[in-house]
Amino acid sequence: MFDPVIAPSGTLLGLLQRGRGDGTLHALAAPRPEALAALNHCVLDDPRHDWQVENRSLYYARLYVDLEGGLEEIEQHLFDTVDLVDTDETRTGLALAVLGHLASYGRADALALLRQYARTGSNWAWALDELALRDDDAGLRQLAVPVLARFPGTPQGEAELATAVRDAFEPRPWRLWAQDPREAIGARVRAAGEQGSFDRWQRQMRPTGPRPGWSVQAVFDWAQQGLDRGAPLHVPAARCLTAVAGPADRAAIVTAALSGEDGARSTALHYLAESQDPAVLDLIEAAAQSPSRSVADAAVASFERMCGAAAVDRARGWVHRPDALGASAAGVLACRGGAQDAPLVLGALRETVRSDGPDAPLLWALVDGAGRLGICSAAPVLRHVYRETASSHLRGRAARALAATDPSYATGFAVECLWDCEETTREVAALHAETADARVADRLRRLAADPAEEAEVQTAVRSRIGPDAPAL
Repeated sequence: MFDPVIAPSGTLLGLLQRGRGDGTLHALAAPRPEALAALNHCVLDDPRHDWQVENRSLYYARLYVDLEGGLEEIEQHLFDTVDLVDTDETRTGLALAVLGHLASYGRADALALLRQYARTGSNWAWALDELALRDDDAGLRQLAVPVLARFPGTPQGEAELATAVRDAFEPRPWRLWAQDPREAIGARVRAAGEQGSFDRWQRQMRPTGPRPGWSVQAVFDWAQQGLDRGAPLHVPAARCLTAVAGPADRAAIVTAALSGEDGARSTALHYLAESQDPAVLDLIEAAAQSPSRSVADAAVASFERMCGAAAVDRARGWVHRPDALGASAAGVLACRGGAQDAPLVLGALRETVRSDGPDAPLLWALVDGAGRLGICSAAPVLRHVYRETASSHLRGRAARALAATDPSYATGFAVECLWDCEETTREVAALHAETADARVADRLRRLAADPAEEAEVQTAVRSRIGPDAPAL
């Protein structure tokens, strides 16, 4: 999936792409055709940088409901001829998830589109998962024949069917079909389920990794073999060392961390970091300057896993380094440092935004650290990150940090956060938003009554509007 093109944060499209609460508020105030055009653009061209962790589907579905938007453009997108050749689930996944939420809001047209796409679309498994949560038994049973027709009655087809049954995210349709009295459906699905269970059992009985009795060198060799195949194994290999290494092996492990092959060196660094070995910080510093990218990355990663006072103290000396280890040190101070480290964390936060922009990976730790340490002077930078980042998760972290550092949060960003796409951000807003704003009271009541809302958000809402809460 290509990185999406995100419009400026001051535009309606940019707000909706980011999933900001202001996107909904501006869309409801904009001319309806303009709002629907921006909404359809977002749904048909997924704007998320990480679609597996960022939420947008409920956010967009709610806006379709509020705008009384039709689904013609989603239908055209799903059933376009390109669906026959572009089978990447990221092309249609967001649209299908939005239809799933609309179906739960009672939109019969959304339910019909999901059923039709499950019959004919390339990303049928996603549509089936959405239906598993929303459709009735009768509707799901009608899909058995077209779905099973996708798998020919050949050995390869039966193997693919067994894999589909085994890996189904929502098993409800397959369980219904397994009860079908027809031989071509019920018996076939049951056989596929049994084959999937047998395949899983075979994999468990034939492990390919380390076994009891392996030596330290054997673990190093296994890690190097994985690296040679392009599959880094140094983290699980380090856990294996914990089981096989004894005090007499320390010298060999330290030597490997200093000058071993890349796989062995990375494994040794992680092992020594986990065991808080007194030599590991010097070894990490040396490895961070290695010309091998895998070794340098492993050195930084192993340092980030350390949680002792020695690591925090060393981070204070490394935080000014202009390399990855310096950035890692800033993250360590943000997560584990004390009040005396607030100036260093603030400096790193400002420099990271200035040099790398509002979406830099390091900002996740630094934003959390600003909130954890209560750095009130970080509020202007946090507000900038909140407005500009394309990551809804990072924006949520900025909102939590602002709640701890910015006195104006309750009457400012907290209000729009009640419409945010991330449930954790809505939860923070529900706890802090100033109820003197008439929009807040109304929104809290709607969230409390919405069956699609997450339980954590509704718990936070009830703490504001329950029988023991102050009157709204």
